[in-house]
Amino acid sequence: MPDYKHSVSLDVSKCKGCTTCLKRCPVEAIRIRDGHAQINAKRCVDCGECIRVCPYKAKKAITDDLSEVMKSKYKIALPAPSLYGQFDNLDDIDYVIQGLLDCGFDEVYEVGAAAEIVTGYTRRYLKRDDIPRPIISSACPVVVRLISLRFPFLCENVMPILPPIEIAGLKARQQAMEKHPELRAEDINVCFISPCPAKVSYVKNNLSGNTNIDSVVSMNDAYFALLGVMRKSKAPPPVSSVGMIGIGWASTGGEATAIFRDRYLAADGIENVIRVLEEIDNGNIPELDFIELNACSGGCVGGVLTVENPYIAQARLQTLRRYLPVSLNQVYTSPGKNEGYIPDGFFLKHGLTYQPVSQLDSDRGEAMKKMAALEKILQELPMIDCGSCGSPSCRAFAEDIVKGEVSADECVVKMRAKLKNQIDKNDIKNN
Repeated sequence: MPDYKHSVSLDVSKCKGCTTCLKRCPVEAIRIRDGHAQINAKRCVDCGECIRVCPYKAKKAITDDLSEVMKSKYKIALPAPSLYGQFDNLDDIDYVIQGLLDCGFDEVYEVGAAAEIVTGYTRRYLKRDDIPRPIISSACPVVVRLISLRFPFLCENVMPILPPIEIAGLKARQQAMEKHPELRAEDINVCFISPCPAKVSYVKNNLSGNTNIDSVVSMNDAYFALLGVMRKSKAPPPVSSVGMIGIGWASTGGEATAIFRDRYLAADGIENVIRVLEEIDNGNIPELDFIELNACSGGCVGGVLTVENPYIAQARLQTLRRYLPVSLNQVYTSPGKNEGYIPDGFFLKHGLTYQPVSQLDSDRGEAMKKMAALEKILQELPMIDCGSCGSPSCRAFAEDIVKGEVSADECVVKMRAKLKNQIDKNDIKNN
């Protein structure tokens, strides 16, 4: 399996080894070694929590440079619905679309429009009797990767339909080729404007099997570029093709409520997501049809690459939705097709597979021995999860010892107790 390409990265020169990210990483992918943080690429899910909490700005997301994108012959912008919530006093989405065109893009295809298409196909998919339930949305790449790393029995529950960004890229490319047959495939640069690093990683790793997106720029870069060109002195042409449903996808619950099912659950925040997945895995969640999970608080509006407070952005989007039709992108049943028909091109090329990154050894016998050793070490540790050893918890520290990555002597609490005991013995001798 090829190495996973992460968007989240660490600038070692800025890192002070303060353990803030260590304690906040929800998947324990960070260790403090040699005085600075280290990110375990196999465990990282690109949620961006370390970027959000780092006081020294040592973590960052690697995205494409907007100025480099503009050098392409034909440029198509794919704005996520959360982009519209970044602007104060915005009463018409067309101002943002016109702003993107004024920035230098040749065409704009709204991801919200693709989201409405996905909503239509999701409704069809849920009518099937041969699918595992509950179906878990595949729109958030953090959730999908988290399931692949920690929840093997839930892999088949993940929605197999392409996420909105992929469908938007597919539709945008098709439209460009139809309008401009003189263009070659390499002339077109389909650029997604992302609110989070996870979607950057999704594209860079081609997780759909055949991605139609060429570059990903951060939403904050696009925001500041738009501020310089957006003007309200002249009304833009009405070109937006997104309705209430598409805009709703930017916030928690927008996707789930649009499928018109009563038995659903929508949760946000990475800790809450993990808790929900654990309860589903343990069979503690009542029978549901659909589950929408967003790693960021508030949904995509809470992505670490956004500019505005997520709850302010959410309120702005609610205001915008009031003046929009329900949906401008209906999915119709083709003649001769049943109501549950979904074109093959809208499915993922391959299913989700489990990647056992937490196993102690590939050999089951050795893994059992290491587990026994881990439990024995754990009994000798203070179990206060202070992080002073450079591991996020005492259990993680015991695991690191068993794997040979650290020494048991690096437990500060135990070493302090040993030192005190030695001092006390020396005092008794001297007396």
